[in-house]
Amino acid sequence: MGRFPLWVLVFVLVFVKMVVATRGGNAEDVKVWPLPYSVCHGQKKMYMSGDFKLLSHGSKFSDASGILKDGFARFVDLLKLAHAVDGNVSKYDNSSIFVGLNVVILTQHDELQYGVDESYKLLVPSPEMPAYAQIEAQTVYGALHALQTLSQICQFNFKSRIIDVPMTPWTISDKPRFPFRGLLIDTSRHYQPVPVIKSVIDSMAYAKLNVLHWHIVDTQSFPLEIPSYPKLWDGAYSVSERYTMTDAAEIVSYAQKRGINVLAEIDVPGHAFSWGVGYPSLWPSKDCQQPLDVSNDFTFKVIDGILSDFSKVFKFKFVHLGGDEVNTSCWRTTSHISKWLKQQGMNESEAYQYFVLKAQKIALSHGYELVNWEETFNNFGKKLSPKTVVHNWLGSGVAENVVKAGLRCIVSNQDKWYLDHLDTPWQQFYLNEPLTNIKESSQQKLVIGGEVCMWGETVDASDIQQTIWPRAAAAAERLWTPYGKLAKDTTLVTGRLAHFRCLLNQRGIAAAPLAAGGRGTPYEPDSCYKQ
Repeated sequence: MGRFPLWVLVFVLVFVKMVVATRGGNAEDVKVWPLPYSVCHGQKKMYMSGDFKLLSHGSKFSDASGILKDGFARFVDLLKLAHAVDGNVSKYDNSSIFVGLNVVILTQHDELQYGVDESYKLLVPSPEMPAYAQIEAQTVYGALHALQTLSQICQFNFKSRIIDVPMTPWTISDKPRFPFRGLLIDTSRHYQPVPVIKSVIDSMAYAKLNVLHWHIVDTQSFPLEIPSYPKLWDGAYSVSERYTMTDAAEIVSYAQKRGINVLAEIDVPGHAFSWGVGYPSLWPSKDCQQPLDVSNDFTFKVIDGILSDFSKVFKFKFVHLGGDEVNTSCWRTTSHISKWLKQQGMNESEAYQYFVLKAQKIALSHGYELVNWEETFNNFGKKLSPKTVVHNWLGSGVAENVVKAGLRCIVSNQDKWYLDHLDTPWQQFYLNEPLTNIKESSQQKLVIGGEVCMWGETVDASDIQQTIWPRAAAAAERLWTPYGKLAKDTTLVTGRLAHFRCLLNQRGIAAAPLAAGGRGTPYEPDSCYKQ
């Protein structure tokens, strides 16, 4: 762990004494979303210095890539975003001035991958103590979460025109309930410009979501450059509604600096009409254009090329191969495929299985583990690679069956966690429990988390954020906060969620009012906190 300076040891000892004396803080006073694992606070106030410093005494982390430095700069910018901080902090006693933050990171590397330790401890002093706060985390990504929490504790004081840190001292120990906490965006149904995707990534970090599931292509368009097969993006809506591979690498890097992995998806063999715009031989025929031609070796060469190019940019452990909603009638009615099926001794269902398993083998050859939509499990679960994560979306009971079969699962059941279902209120997002009817701890561990899905049929750059938020935040707390601390009555968290929604607005994120359901607008004039 390394040697701490004497002042740090004194700080910790005095802090423990202060915390013991101030354990009377009420949970309802804590305006942090998602709710941390453990929180204690006092009733005193500190004031942030205008020259707030970052220190790293005792840290093993060199921050060669600047992730912590950049995260700290974003933290300071967030505090100053809503109002001009132009007050004079020097009129306060030095013991009341919060002059800096010491961040101790206990591992040297900054690799972001599935299962990375995201825990942290946050200690914020009171006026009787040295005026440095302390963050301790195993990894820089835990430290980034701690900065997000601290940013929600701080507030602008309209009288003094400086940043207050109320209810000190604070001691927070925190860690996520699930390692996979995702949000899907769909850039095929409507193109989302790169700055919009970056804004979504920023907002995810505020709620401690850590996986951006990028559903890049679908029937409607193929917007991503694939260097191995450059005609694929002929299937884009227009020449300007495209992403270069450099764009994709920039999105991955931008997300990684905020502790967010990017899960790339190519949905095969269905949902793939757009592939054939550039390469018509991928279609079964000109008149029957999807699913992809299972009988054509070129189909699998293209998939191999895509995943080869993906492996150079998308470094997350998993790739999503889709596999849902496959209507095999084109295979039956297209003569050359029908003939091939007979030669192979396969029916249509067996050809569907053949296609999915062959795509899995290609992905495995590029070093990926696999995610497939639940239809693959429902149809031939025992044949799937043991490295498969089954993505539940259709209904209840699937996760239970998946983990009984020994496979991992992600929960996104559409009746509760589909953001395009505008009639699903935030309360249902909050109450949706991924471990329903899964009692054995060994099986519970196979549910690696959950994901809210922002399908793109009715969202573009104009309305994506107000459709995502605040309902995604309700799911984010379900995925982060320990089960025992989650409210069974959503009225107990309404005020805190409203506070977070207003905080998003103050940070430039167009989160919709709580009372408006999905993607609503305010009903009448009133405070942000009452809408």
